[in-house]
Amino acid sequence: MRNYQVNDKGYYGEFGGAWIPEMMYTNVNELRERYLEIMATEAFRKEFDLLMRDYVGRPSPLYEAPRLSAHYGSRIFLKREDLNHTGSHKLNNTIGQVLLAQRLGKTRIIAETGAGQHGLATATVCALKGLKCVVYMGALDVKRQEPNVRKMKMLGAEVIPVMSGNQTLKDATNEAMRDWINHPEDTYYIIGSVVGPHPYPDMVARFQSVISEEMKRQLQEQTGSPFPTRVMACVGGGSNAAGAFYHYLDHPEVQLIGVEAAGKGADTPDTAATLAVGSPGVLHAARSIIMQNRDGQITEPYSISAGLDYPGIGPLHAHLFTSGRATYLNATDDETLEAALLLTRLEGIIPALESAHALAALPKITLRPGEVTVICLSGRGDKDMQTYLEAYGY
Repeated sequence: MRNYQVNDKGYYGEFGGAWIPEMMYTNVNELRERYLEIMATEAFRKEFDLLMRDYVGRPSPLYEAPRLSAHYGSRIFLKREDLNHTGSHKLNNTIGQVLLAQRLGKTRIIAETGAGQHGLATATVCALKGLKCVVYMGALDVKRQEPNVRKMKMLGAEVIPVMSGNQTLKDATNEAMRDWINHPEDTYYIIGSVVGPHPYPDMVARFQSVISEEMKRQLQEQTGSPFPTRVMACVGGGSNAAGAFYHYLDHPEVQLIGVEAAGKGADTPDTAATLAVGSPGVLHAARSIIMQNRDGQITEPYSISAGLDYPGIGPLHAHLFTSGRATYLNATDDETLEAALLLTRLEGIIPALESAHALAALPKITLRPGEVTVICLSGRGDKDMQTYLEAYGY
């Protein structure tokens, strides 16, 4: 059987590793040597599980969407990560990493954010634990995700707009890494997705795996089997998809479908569909599939969704793609807006723009009566209301 977990060198197949400068070595190596040991302790598990239940509000519901199911003629379930505290799946990871940081003796937390959901989740846990929090956010994203920026500031975080590049997630990540290099003693960097140097992709996937762990139990209860026909999730870096896929990786009978942001079209310059247009390379200290030109320079991604306009993908997803274990589709801005409105009108649920990409892929696959499709609804649409209102003309 093919192995889809990370190996002892930090690779998923040919992808992953820790391509780090010498100045980052001490911090990354300490984390690599200790993360599994700390996560396995009874004290860590007890505190983590308690916060997941009483603070995040887990388990998140698995909701069979009756009108959406009738529309497509097949059973469709939504894993309601949008109902978590802070409105997305991101808190699953930030709670875990803040608990790790405390046990490593760190007192200052930094993070990058795109849509603001990871930044908000980081600021939230730092407020809970009384830790200093600095969030790097592309200046363009600061403007289009203003509600989350205001929440982060209210929680006590310092939000630093990043003016370089195209002023989005890639550039925020660059600045966060520079900060970490310059403050190695007291600072811990919480990466928000399954990207970056080992052990981050594995660690984030483990924290997010609670999604599919719950999904199996809930499906057993609601359908009589823990195994659906397929699991679908949007993919930028890919943390919610990694969590939704995690406990199904070794079950080939379950189709795994990731959906990237095509922007104005995967065949146009304005896209973030990495797997449609990218090639192998190194970005943010890991080897994966990335968007780059012939000279190896990173090309600027574009998506209406601030959480998906990243010019790469996590090494786990690159491995699942090249091995054929998972299928990756993409959805344009227009398709995504149409799918978001459809869910809103049929089920009374306003999804995040990121999550709506997964919904937009439903017409692109063959859905049969009796099949069970689970979509990870990774976040809610509060933060995207301005974009929705402008798009729909309300």
